[in-house]
Amino acid sequence: MPEQQSSEQQSSEQLSSMAKRVAVTGASGLVGSRVVAAVKERGYEVVRLVRSGNTLKADELLWNPASGMARPEQLNGFAAVIHLAGRSIAEARWTEAEKNRIYDSRVAATKQLVKQLVALEQRPPIFIGASAVGLYGDCGDEVVDESHPTGNDFLSEVVRHWEAAAAPLTEVGVRVAHARLARVLEPTGGALAKVLPLFRWGLGGRLGSGKQYWSWIAMEDVVSGMCWLLEQSEASGPYNFVSPEPVSNAEFTRALSNAVGRPAVLPAPRVALRMALGEMANAVLLTSCRAVPKRLEAAGFAFRYKHLADYFADKL
Repeated sequence: MPEQQSSEQQSSEQLSSMAKRVAVTGASGLVGSRVVAAVKERGYEVVRLVRSGNTLKADELLWNPASGMARPEQLNGFAAVIHLAGRSIAEARWTEAEKNRIYDSRVAATKQLVKQLVALEQRPPIFIGASAVGLYGDCGDEVVDESHPTGNDFLSEVVRHWEAAAAPLTEVGVRVAHARLARVLEPTGGALAKVLPLFRWGLGGRLGSGKQYWSWIAMEDVVSGMCWLLEQSEASGPYNFVSPEPVSNAEFTRALSNAVGRPAVLPAPRVALRMALGEMANAVLLTSCRAVPKRLEAAGFAFRYKHLADYFADKL
């Protein structure tokens, strides 16, 4: 009898431990690494799904975006999966081959992961997927919330299929949430880190007309938002991860130049950007998206940074 009790106690402890495990793809990326740290701070054990490694660490499991996990049963009983992996849309000029790589890294990889999760005996009850406000396409000056129709360009199509790839999980009772990310601001990495030197040298300027809206969000709010999605039992569906105060590219340029104390007088004409970057210039730099976080604000989520000038004053 004592041996039986001991065995049952060990089994209960193992289940309790598994229930605090969160699997994360894209864990080594700019956003992923910060999310991993924050989730750990909340008492979860994080297991990274990594693409390669002859000697896996104790907190890693092997995952191939094209073929999935060799042993998907290793995710049985996990508390959640946070899926952040995907090729950067600004990695290279958008040739047909590059567009296929972008699509497959998001849509095909998500389909494969979801297929394996659906087949598990003890599915993780929560799935949080990275998404993008690029779903909405070019909306001009129109204010865009989560109910807005999708666009009809390449990036809109990718994001639409990216989110749809998780639908089979919803059908089997998994709580699925999509974090539609805007430009993530972080001075030590990403796009902001790349343009900061130019602005500090006085070489910054608006892009195209500068009238296009640039939705943005501070890294700190992305991280706290992901943790909020993880822990809010009623949070499901799409959420715009954007600051409540979107700005135009000209306003962004002016705020950044003021923050670094240098003029920004070298605009990049639309035609030059298109010649240099092709189709990518439209989607990444020239498209206007005035997105607002309607669902996050309605749920009472507290943003650390609502105003761009406050963010730059604090971070630069």
